[in-house]
Amino acid sequence: MLEDYRKPIFGLNPNIFYLGLVSFLTDVSSELIFTLLPLFLANVLQTGTVIIGFIEGVAESTASILKVLSGYVSDKLGNRKGLSFIGYALSTLVKPLMLIANTWGPIMGIRFADRFGKGIRTAPRDALVADSSSEGDRGKAYGFHRAMDTSGAALGLVAAAAVVFLLQREVVNLQIDTYRWLIILGIIPAFMALFFFVFIKEPPRQQACQVAPSGKAGENTPLAATRSALSNKFKIFLVIVFLFTLGNSSDAFLILRAQNLGNNVFYIILMLVLFNAVYALFSVPAGILSDKAGRRKVILLGWSVYALVYLGFAVLDQAWMVWLLWGLYGLYYGLAEGVARALVCDLVPEDKRGTAFGMYHGVVGVTLLPASLIAGWLWQSVSPAAPFYFGAALAVLAVIGLLIFIRE
Repeated sequence: MLEDYRKPIFGLNPNIFYLGLVSFLTDVSSELIFTLLPLFLANVLQTGTVIIGFIEGVAESTASILKVLSGYVSDKLGNRKGLSFIGYALSTLVKPLMLIANTWGPIMGIRFADRFGKGIRTAPRDALVADSSSEGDRGKAYGFHRAMDTSGAALGLVAAAAVVFLLQREVVNLQIDTYRWLIILGIIPAFMALFFFVFIKEPPRQQACQVAPSGKAGENTPLAATRSALSNKFKIFLVIVFLFTLGNSSDAFLILRAQNLGNNVFYIILMLVLFNAVYALFSVPAGILSDKAGRRKVILLGWSVYALVYLGFAVLDQAWMVWLLWGLYGLYYGLAEGVARALVCDLVPEDKRGTAFGMYHGVVGVTLLPASLIAGWLWQSVSPAAPFYFGAALAVLAVIGLLIFIRE
């Protein structure tokens, strides 16, 4: 058991509960401010899809270098909480600057700074979740964190939908005054989130990911990890994740595709609410299922759903069908996101956990730049459906790779 003598909250280590609250409030803020950014760029500033892809790709990919570095530093310093706080604080401080940004250049700078903060916090925070959970309920811990994160996103989107409904109703294109109100409302929960770091404690460092002398994981750990270095299975998993992510461009293109098929801003926001509600609903059950049945099976199911969703965005041509696709997209996230992080922990020793999470998030983030650039180019040069054919094909290849190379 973990040496944390505070009373559990809803059966969870207090660290996991309060980290969940931090993520909940941060996502309320981020969804209000950044979800409709692609529409602000396209509708208000008349920015092309290649530039939109470039902005999202640079922000995610450049900042992802820090995920590797911050994970490594958190291993060396033994300070997950401090780095996590710095990352959240940086993202919070730059959000008000969106009120005065009126060209894509400054917006890219703000977006970069926001993702820079995420790059600092993500690996230490995920390692902190692992440090604060026991081996038999790690999937549940990550599932709870993903559920809180996503519930915050859903609430932020409900608030955004209310603002859009009151200010522009069924107008197809996003209006500038509407977007500025979203920014003002989004600033508040971002600052509230920082308060809960008072209740988060740095846990002892001799905990989970223990490996039996035979080299096999314990009863509830589906895959083995070495004690001396990052395992070959982990490195192979990163290659497979790279392949999958290369076709997984920014969600900005899903939003643009929804509008391209005839949905107005208000309906798009409600679709995103549906997406996040499904994501939150399935995150904890998927984590618990992965604790019992194995991580790989759950991830395979999630990636297969993703391939079907992207194929659907490519071939379907009716506006109402997009609702179904966004719901299935939430199912993919609920199945795969938290479980993939639990799998990372299963594949590496405890003293390499921060570094491993940094590498995992780094690979995902860095790959988003070419993925988004490819998607933007395919959209403009071939057709709006082309990026989704490409993403579906790479997802199928990643499923095959996971089946062949990662054994339980």
